[in-house]
Amino acid sequence: MRFLLTIVTLTLIATHVSAGDLAAGKRVFIKCKSCHQVGPEAKNKMGPTLNGVVGRRWGAVDGFKYSAGKEGTLLAANADSPKSWDLQTLSAYLRNPTEVIPNGKMKTPRLNKEEDVANVIYYLAQFGENGEKVDPDAVLSALEEIGSK
Repeated sequence: MRFLLTIVTLTLIATHVSAGDLAAGKRVFIKCKSCHQVGPEAKNKMGPTLNGVVGRRWGAVDGFKYSAGKEGTLLAANADSPKSWDLQTLSAYLRNPTEVIPNGKMKTPRLNKEEDVANVIYYLAQFGENGEKVDPDAVLSALEEIGSK
């Protein structure tokens, strides 16, 4: 039953995200701007830059000091089995960061509405690794294709 629920949830997330709204995602991202930046001039702040975050490996932003040394941090969780910010993980993290990375730096804000989660992921998907604009639909399609293999 849990497996079926996971499949249904992933399908809903993928469908909803691929039909995201950039303007709505930009509005939701305002909640994130005090700690994160995107775009060509983005710099690490309290949190890492989010350029290229959709599909990126965990802990891969150069120059950002990730929490380390204790169980439940991003680097500890990633050490044994490298992870990436796929749609399922990114969606879960945006809804409840401490459920995904219990001792990570990000505690808030939580996004409670599925549509806000989908729209902010769609918004973030438009930023390539160096902050250049890319086609968010192409990024999400490639990520969905990788996930289906």
